[in-house]
Amino acid sequence: AEQLNRLIDIGETMARKYWVTCTNPPYAGTSNLSANVNNFVKKNYPDSKADLFAVFIERCRQMTVNNGFQAMITQHAWMFLSSFEKLREKMMLTETVNMAHLGARAFEEIGGEVVQTTAFVRCANHVEGYKGTYCRLIEPTSQQGKADMFISGQNQYHVGQISFSKIPGVPVAYWISPEVLKLFDERTVGSIADAKSGMTTTDNTRFLRLWEEVNCQKIGFGYSNIADTQDMKYKWFPFCKGGDFRRWAGNESFVVNWFNNGEEIRVAAEGATGGRLVNIDCALRECLVWTKISSANISLRLKKQGIFFSDAAPGVFTNRETLYYLLALLNTKYANEIIKLINPTLNFVPGAVSSVPVKKDEKNKEKIIEIAEGNVQLSERDWDSFETSWNFKKHPLLRNVSTLSEAFTQWQTECDDRFNRLKANEEELNRIFIDIYGLQDELTPEVEDKDVTVRKADLQREIKSLISYAVGCWFGRYSLDVKGLAYAGGEWDSTKYKTIIPVKDNVLPICDDDYLPTDLTGLIVDFVAKAYGEDTLDENLKFIADALGGKGTPREVIRSYLLNGFYAD
Repeated sequence: AEQLNRLIDIGETMARKYWVTCTNPPYAGTSNLSANVNNFVKKNYPDSKADLFAVFIERCRQMTVNNGFQAMITQHAWMFLSSFEKLREKMMLTETVNMAHLGARAFEEIGGEVVQTTAFVRCANHVEGYKGTYCRLIEPTSQQGKADMFISGQNQYHVGQISFSKIPGVPVAYWISPEVLKLFDERTVGSIADAKSGMTTTDNTRFLRLWEEVNCQKIGFGYSNIADTQDMKYKWFPFCKGGDFRRWAGNESFVVNWFNNGEEIRVAAEGATGGRLVNIDCALRECLVWTKISSANISLRLKKQGIFFSDAAPGVFTNRETLYYLLALLNTKYANEIIKLINPTLNFVPGAVSSVPVKKDEKNKEKIIEIAEGNVQLSERDWDSFETSWNFKKHPLLRNVSTLSEAFTQWQTECDDRFNRLKANEEELNRIFIDIYGLQDELTPEVEDKDVTVRKADLQREIKSLISYAVGCWFGRYSLDVKGLAYAGGEWDSTKYKTIIPVKDNVLPICDDDYLPTDLTGLIVDFVAKAYGEDTLDENLKFIADALGGKGTPREVIRSYLLNGFYAD
């Protein structure tokens, strides 16, 4: 009887409802909790099960009497992510009284961009026509800055929840203008193309390599059909893995072990929770890819056929003409604003890209596609100028001139021209789409230099990479007599090497003085003489030394770099 009375007391306490519930709930993905808690949450809170804080949003509503108030501070993910869409729809039955959308760095003790929060008060009732007050405080990067903006009454929006339902996924996009809201009456990217996630390998350390880490003869380039990869000749196949902020083309550095149609990965995926071999039927098709996790703007690139796409680099699939049109559209300021509105988190998920409204403008269509094709070519030429590209042909400073100074000047002019053309093209696309969507009062076409993703010439970087290329020549990886890779596995072909004969034993000593005839410093000097001529050797060595920086003669500066900086670079 005593135990029953205790249980009754606990039951009465737990069943009690309150005029106000107020809490900062725990933030935890439910998959990280105990099996008992996880199973309980999945069974009783299916609409909020992705994270414990979202479960608390539902639980607190249950604890609040009708017309009472619920005040919370939580992660802001529930406002945008597709996994909380049903929770948002359920929350539309009550009202947001007000919200302070804090974003990242709301608390001095918590740095970084991962913890992004929102504080809100809700009324446990629906009030027809009510407009909540939303304070957008995400721009200040300190706790005090957010407090000052809140107290001053800046960045306030007064919005009725009904407007959210017009946007795919029902995100709490309270700052959206009426002009942008109207755009969601248009068809979307998802109506003319398929945005899909690619595979996760279960173990990247085991199944992925940078392409230069493996025998190049074992890489299967150019396959268009997944069934053909059962060819036992190749173990590795090109693979997209996201990468840095880069538009139009590039970020193609990895290969995946797909030997015998992915035999090992398939076995590993069967026994692992993290492995998902999804959409394999279109894995090698031409598509657009983007980096899924990024604190920068979204950046789409054309992925040509023969390259796997991944969960970290999802893909957009459609016919070729539409592909280039969407590439142009999705790399504009317009699309970036829409995607951040639908899903302003660090994750650019396929659903957000699919939801971007599209007007296919027949008047400007050909021009848009032509600009997009030109941008892809500009970006490819930039990417392929560096030896980390598998389409690299020769070092950009190897030209039909006798001095490195003149070669660098030509390369610098080429880079500046490419950069300026790409920037002008991107601004023209912004202008076209701003006009198409009537957003002249919302957006401007200008593109900042930092957002143009081809590289400008950098003297020290170029000289260091020339030294790397020279070492590659002495190893036989490159040759001054042929373009691209001369040797990276397979059969040795000595006929490729006439100007520079690679060191036979593959040993290139780096000495602190001129002890050995095959010392690397001497080999670098010999490379410069053979590449640019004996007559200008001293001038070119001085140019290299000045670019590297340091004290002493040009040979001493080069030797110092080889001893102290080359290996780390």
